[in-house]
Amino acid sequence: MIAMQKHGLTTVLLFSFFALHAQQPTTLLVDADHRPQTSLNGPWHYVVDPLHQGWGSHPDQPSLNGYAKNAHFVPGDGLLEYEFALSPTLNVPGDWNSQKPNLFFYEGMLWYQKDFNYQPKPHTRVFLHFGAVNYEANVFVNDQYICKHEGGYTPFDCEVTSALKPGSNFVVVSADNQREQARVPSIRFDWWNYGGITREVSLIEVPESFIDDYSLQLKRGTANQLDGYVHVAGATAGEKVTLRIPELHLEKTSQTDASGNAAFSFTANNLELWSPDHPRLYTVEMRTGSDSLTDQIGFRTIEVKGEQILLNGKPIFLRGVCIHAEAPYRSGRAWSKEDAETLLGWAHDLHANFVRLAHYPHDENMTRTADKLGIMVWSEIPVYWGNDWTNPRTADIAAQQLHEMVRRDHNKASVILWSMSNETPISPERTAFISKLAALARQQDPTRLITSAVVTHFDGQKAVLDDPLGQYLDVLGYNEYIGWYNGKPDDAPAYTWENPLHKPLIMSEFGGGAQAGLHKDSSYRFSEEYQANLYQQQFQMLDKIPFLAGITPWVLMDFRSPMRQLPGIQDYYNRKGLISDKGEKKKAFTVLQNYYEQHER
Repeated sequence: MIAMQKHGLTTVLLFSFFALHAQQPTTLLVDADHRPQTSLNGPWHYVVDPLHQGWGSHPDQPSLNGYAKNAHFVPGDGLLEYEFALSPTLNVPGDWNSQKPNLFFYEGMLWYQKDFNYQPKPHTRVFLHFGAVNYEANVFVNDQYICKHEGGYTPFDCEVTSALKPGSNFVVVSADNQREQARVPSIRFDWWNYGGITREVSLIEVPESFIDDYSLQLKRGTANQLDGYVHVAGATAGEKVTLRIPELHLEKTSQTDASGNAAFSFTANNLELWSPDHPRLYTVEMRTGSDSLTDQIGFRTIEVKGEQILLNGKPIFLRGVCIHAEAPYRSGRAWSKEDAETLLGWAHDLHANFVRLAHYPHDENMTRTADKLGIMVWSEIPVYWGNDWTNPRTADIAAQQLHEMVRRDHNKASVILWSMSNETPISPERTAFISKLAALARQQDPTRLITSAVVTHFDGQKAVLDDPLGQYLDVLGYNEYIGWYNGKPDDAPAYTWENPLHKPLIMSEFGGGAQAGLHKDSSYRFSEEYQANLYQQQFQMLDKIPFLAGITPWVLMDFRSPMRQLPGIQDYYNRKGLISDKGEKKKAFTVLQNYYEQHER
């Protein structure tokens, strides 16, 4: 298997045999981006493997390899000739589709390899941290199989302490983005299936006993009561944990219980609450033994009262926009702080106070930047269209991605909504699948609201929000495309909406396509004038919905999708963006900007 050998002759014969050790489970270090790190970003050698030959003949288990001496090989286990040192490179982080023209449509397995130097330290554990690998990753260090992770949009950490050696080391990662029915997302989805190590990679050192998770939240119904915990991996009962908020002159101590958890509950006088108008973040310091960790946390409450969403106990209208993790200007998967600042900067220019990060967890730079800018966030797992609702494996994968999304971002004040799904057709199996995810989300984070983009039915020009999934949600989302997939833009003002569940509604998608620079009459599809008129007609309808708590039109910026092929117009881009992939603002951008400016108060 190619994963297990860094070098060889220009032509090398490899043979395979069963792995002697199963891979370790992955973990997730909360606040990993605030720990000292050794970056492994940069060029990695790669080998494309569409036939999975490097995997050997055992598809469910990787195989260890040695050099094939005397032309010896095992028949049927995959004969492969390769050399990483002579192979081309891909930049990490980055998807392979936008970097190499010959990989633009590629879906399958690709092997990455990188050399690095390291000096082990006593009483220190080392984790290999990945921001994301799409879709399935298998990680090897110095000929050892380290870990496996499934899910293309959430971070994971693999402990490599025992595999590292003084001096030269190497890491090999297989990334496989092949679509499968049992995966999450499944076979069909309306965005580009960018493959590879799409987010940052680093080595993170921690003490033998270290802080791996924590939470500190403002208690609902209060203005100054903070509750939370600090979890210490490797701790025994009775170990001291200190929590400090220097700007509030607060220092509190607690002790770990038998599970390593230290609970905190205290009053914080003179606390300034986080909001879009005042995105106040406090430095929070945690210390135990030889480990310390610092985060910037905002404190606010989010809840529902009747058909309203309350921020810090007061009704708020969510002026939003949907965003795909498409890199501005260059295209490909967005991953950097600069990408986040550009995308959320455009949302800020719209006078938006809210974004829907569709249709999967975006990188941590997005939620960090949203915290700083005061932009509230809807964060979603990629349970999308048709999943394998009765497959226990699919349910486990969805639950894992939900857990990883919540664990990474449950201290981000900007995140107010966990979304379980998008546009899933109604069936008893689907409703049972997603309702279980909603229950898990509430169990793991009872401080935030639960939503999904649900289904409704139309009786002429009357829409009824009666999806059975709605009973399990705090907030309803609905994607409507009146004027694009349904009727004409001028039809929208005549529509009425009914809400038998009496829950807040976010119109989570609406809009239409426009090619930047195409100017025609407002009846000409894909012209900027058509899109602008569609928005104006939508506002007339939306303003008459009494239970409407927010809107997130589709979408901030054009993004790549293999479904969108219209030559000369789409060219593999969904053109519903208010901004083109090159950063050109369309007429509808100003229309929405003016509407939000009028509704800021």
